[in-house]
Amino acid sequence: MSRLVAVPREVPNDNSPFGAASDAPTVYVTDGYLERIAKYVPAEMLAFSIFINAILDQTVKTGGKLTSMAGFSVVTIAVIAFAACWICSPLFVWYVRQKGDAWVVNAFMSFLAFPIWSYAIGNVAFQDYRDGNLAAILLVSFSLLSGLVTPRPPSPKRQQSQETPSRSGPQLVDIDQPPGTGWNRS
Repeated sequence: MSRLVAVPREVPNDNSPFGAASDAPTVYVTDGYLERIAKYVPAEMLAFSIFINAILDQTVKTGGKLTSMAGFSVVTIAVIAFAACWICSPLFVWYVRQKGDAWVVNAFMSFLAFPIWSYAIGNVAFQDYRDGNLAAILLVSFSLLSGLVTPRPPSPKRQQSQETPSRSGPQLVDIDQPPGTGWNRS
């Protein structure tokens, strides 16, 4: 199972009442509703954010809201850390993508999900504005609605262009090098 929601893929429909498989309607296999809910959570960025906020929260508890670290207010540092993690959420999705993943949809959903999850977890950046009841309502509502977001199946035109690469320009050629040349791939 991939970390990201997969692009729906076409499968042959052998059990069709229409007879030949070519006459059958197209069947797409994709991740289910619950799988999409789980995969849209930006867990890695949330884990990093929880680690940073544990340190900052302890500092606020021992020294108060006006405590500073390296000359900056702890709340300011929390806002900067929150913004950095929020921006890095879609970048991380891009980094871990694999062939067949709908990484653009995942990146968009993780960008939307990160602030909601951060608010629900109790990020220090939201310290003055946090309401536990509102956080629970937002988190449950977003999670239930996020499962409804599905990637589109690839269009036939787009699939065809991916199968036949264009030959407009210089092409790289893979050359087998004898062992011991210094840059052998094996």
